[in-house]
Amino acid sequence: MKKKFKAKPQGRKPFGQPGANGNGNGSQGSNRRGVRGVMNQKTPDAQIYSAPMDHSYRSLQQQGGAGGGGYDAAPVLDSEASRPIFIFVDDLFFMAKIQETARKLNVKVQFVKSDKEVFDLVGDGDKPSLIVLDLNHHTVKPLVTIPKLKAKFKKETNIIGFLSHLQGELKMKAQEAGCDMVLPRSAFSQNLPQLLRRHAASEAELQEY
Repeated sequence: MKKKFKAKPQGRKPFGQPGANGNGNGSQGSNRRGVRGVMNQKTPDAQIYSAPMDHSYRSLQQQGGAGGGGYDAAPVLDSEASRPIFIFVDDLFFMAKIQETARKLNVKVQFVKSDKEVFDLVGDGDKPSLIVLDLNHHTVKPLVTIPKLKAKFKKETNIIGFLSHLQGELKMKAQEAGCDMVLPRSAFSQNLPQLLRRHAASEAELQEY
């Protein structure tokens, strides 16, 4: 006798087809991926604060290759003819980086600890071309010091502050206090050669490059 053919039950579909269970292309795998996608999204009420990005430093990058070793090929500046550059930094490692960059460019920089020290060093001489402040300095109060420096040197001195890119409130306060530019620490470090070269060069040297 011939065996009767029994139809397969329709309750389940082969693995990998729509509607199948598992991690293939079935609806359950799709649903799991959808749930994971929603969980990974940052919702408005996650209370994650990110400060507005400061893109003012991009103009520095457009005027020449920023960072890296590109500044070694720049013309050597006349350090005797340049105006003073003062820097408020208490991080020894970052201080060493600034010193090494300035040495390669033949730029003189002076590390200071107070606005009074700056005024004493300048005396009746040339006003500084640049003053840099770490806005997270441990002993100097940058938001108190900046207005004093700005009142003394006016627009003849450019004041630049740097901080963490998440410190949006501090950035705004520094700008209100008189900072001409506020950069994230990483951007300041990357553009350090261009900043030193620009502010240390005399007018004649600036026309050469």
